[in-house]
Amino acid sequence: MTDLPEVLNTPAAWKGLELEKTPELWVWQLSTDDITELTQATQTFIQSGLNAEHMSKADFPLPKLEKKLEEVKQNLIKGVGFQVIKGLDPTHFSRLEVATLFMGLGSHLGVARSQNAAGHLLGHVRNIGADANDSKTRIYQTNQRQTFHTDSADVVGLICLQTAQSGGESLLVSAETIYNQMQQENPDLAALLFEPVATDKRGEVEPGQKPYFSIPVFSWFQNKLSVIYQRQYIESAQRFDDAPRLSSEYIKALDLFDKLANNAQLNISMQLKAGDMQFVHNHSMLHDRGGFVDWPEPERRRHLLRLWLTTPGDRELPDIFSERFGTTQVGNRGGIIVKNTQLQVPLD
Repeated sequence: MTDLPEVLNTPAAWKGLELEKTPELWVWQLSTDDITELTQATQTFIQSGLNAEHMSKADFPLPKLEKKLEEVKQNLIKGVGFQVIKGLDPTHFSRLEVATLFMGLGSHLGVARSQNAAGHLLGHVRNIGADANDSKTRIYQTNQRQTFHTDSADVVGLICLQTAQSGGESLLVSAETIYNQMQQENPDLAALLFEPVATDKRGEVEPGQKPYFSIPVFSWFQNKLSVIYQRQYIESAQRFDDAPRLSSEYIKALDLFDKLANNAQLNISMQLKAGDMQFVHNHSMLHDRGGFVDWPEPERRRHLLRLWLTTPGDRELPDIFSERFGTTQVGNRGGIIVKNTQLQVPLD
């Protein structure tokens, strides 16, 4: 890839140790007026009787916050690549209200996409006791370390309802920073990650498609570096006989990628508190969650709600992303739709 720059210098090419010193670049503390407007829009939407499955930003007007939310969106797709929003107290809202508020705020950043074969537009991130070693398990359904990865949407959003007894920290790392470091340490291994690799779909297979997709970890397109990555799913895709085998050199490249992602000077770690929201740009960032110990009482156990969003105005992606995103059409891509999928917004 001769047109690749040796070093990427963008706002998204940050190092966590430095970014921690400038929270004003990625933290928005909601004011009383902000929360009042969000609360009023939530009540209006619920009283309207509209279906959350088809919510648009027009259904959730936020005239005073609209400009700020546009700034958040631009920070995601052109800035540091993530945003944390603080100040909401979920105990002041019912589950329906907090879900509606979260989806309504998210509708100003993008359009919700299905997160699984069941068509869930609102995901529930919690430990359901699933076996992390099972090839059909989605890792977020366990209490184990997730490892750095991306999701199949432009933006992933979370709101924390309950924290764990211990652990469960959220970690983020810049794909551009990993690329820059790989170029310094071993450019030959960096180059390998621009070659397609098979990644397991974990049983959620679109009609007529293979049970895995093949997309490079790194893609360079229209002068932007995009990433798609889930190491556990790359490894489990090797169970398919027709999946290309991982070479020893490619494994070395993946190992270097993981080593850099886990470098505490490069990534940033935060503990989301109840009410905190986090939005992350999947094409420029990787996210992770530490392992955790849950509370024994069911009602206190760690629980987050999740959104996958397709974002109008986001970057173009190379055609190969259609294998996972269905299409590369900006504002209408990503998510998981299989046979008999019906969109729904589960509150539990």
